[in-house]
Amino acid sequence: MNIKRATKPLLATVTLIGALSLTACNIDIKESGGASGSSASNAPADNGNSGGNGNGSGSNGGGGNGTGSGGSGGSNGGKSHAGGGKVGICRTANLTVTASDNTTDKETGVVTVGLKNKGGSDCSISGYAGVDLKTGDGDTISVDRNGDKVHSEILKNGESAAFNITFPYNNTGGSGVRIAKIMVTAPNDTSQAIVSWPAGSLPVDNPDAPNKGAKLTISPANKVSDSPRG
Repeated sequence: MNIKRATKPLLATVTLIGALSLTACNIDIKESGGASGSSASNAPADNGNSGGNGNGSGSNGGGGNGTGSGGSGGSNGGKSHAGGGKVGICRTANLTVTASDNTTDKETGVVTVGLKNKGGSDCSISGYAGVDLKTGDGDTISVDRNGDKVHSEILKNGESAAFNITFPYNNTGGSGVRIAKIMVTAPNDTSQAIVSWPAGSLPVDNPDAPNKGAKLTISPANKVSDSPRG
């Protein structure tokens, strides 16, 4: 991962790892400006030809692969609908974004980010979201993709997708690197939502050194199979 404006040694560049399985999450968005259920900036209206690379706040994004997830990317900008025509992409502005701590041990931390469609119509989600972490000191950490295969999904209104942020658990006994916020850009979009980091800190020492355990990565966004409608 890349840390911008760092004033002390933080985390070094990460490598890729397999994602943990997705889980549904509780809906309790906390976005920039204090507005509930909206993105930090307005996104253009959905259309079937939308897509392309996003420009998030971190390092360069890309299409379906590559490192640095500050810009979001996926496999396409829309998907054919069973009823005919194309379904527009799931815009950040039309998603309720949440984050929950699903860590189960003291080696590998897991934060699950939920993306619930609140736009009133079907939308297509495909690829990796853009994710940057903002530390308590104001530094920005870009999170790399884990390389898992991307699947295109249709989210009906009220249905959710989710992805995992996997990170090295801080078990050093020190305060570690405290994360304050997660900046999320939906796949193929450019606007951002900001939610609070729900988990513990990251270790200060280099988590990418040999035998240091988990790496800081994200998985692709995938539909939650038991996603409730409403």
